Amino acid sequence: MTRIVLALLLFALLPAPASAAEGKHLFILAGQSNMNGLRPERSFTPTVEEAFGKECVIVVKDAHNGSPIRNWYRDWKCPEGAKQPKVRKPFGYLYEQLLEKVQAATAGQSLATVTFIWMQGERDAMDGYSAVYAQSFHGLLGQLKEDLKRDDLYFVLGRISDYGLKKEKLTDWQGIRDVQVKLAQEDPMGDWVDTDAFNGKNDQLHYTPGGYKDLGKAFAEKAIALIKGK
Repeated sequence: MTRIVLALLLFALLPAPASAAEGKHLFILAGQSNMNGLRPERSFTPTVEEAFGKECVIVVKDAHNGSPIRNWYRDWKCPEGAKQPKVRKPFGYLYEQLLEKVQAATAGQSLATVTFIWMQGERDAMDGYSAVYAQSFHGLLGQLKEDLKRDDLYFVLGRISDYGLKKEKLTDWQGIRDVQVKLAQEDPMGDWVDTDAFNGKNDQLHYTPGGYKDLGKAFAEKAIALIKGK
């Protein structure tokens, strides 16, 4: 009898699971090719659903190979002295597409939290634009906060892998890596994932199938920790 009473008391002290009525947890996955290769259903979505309940999770993904951050940030500026990029579409055009997807997926829904998962930066490293990457990412977050009407937006950055560190021509690669870590460390609402092990022994730009699965799980675990305040 004592054991039963003790078990009931412990159960009563556990936090009640979130319900869909209290609001859903929105996860926005965006970026370039290494986000495109991530299949959320393999590891990311199951992990966040286990943490919050399947009925309480919304996952939206929109990624595009070889895309620089200026395709999401409307007010992007080229670094002083750098070569101007050839522009075929207006800055931020991919953001508009992403926003449409998010709005469609969340229409009529109450949101408890919003977390932005960002796997991008290789293109900007190749172009030598690390000097404006922090400003651009802050601008992108600002767009999301304004359009989603909330300041409490979590984010998780995937730091680009060490692939480019061994390429003599990619002199700005470490610069992007450093900026991404700094962005996450300076913001209590942010965190980052080390992707160096995800491209396998061949050290390729893109990750292995197992690497993408590990990336999804790592993103999910970081997001869950942010939301739960750990």
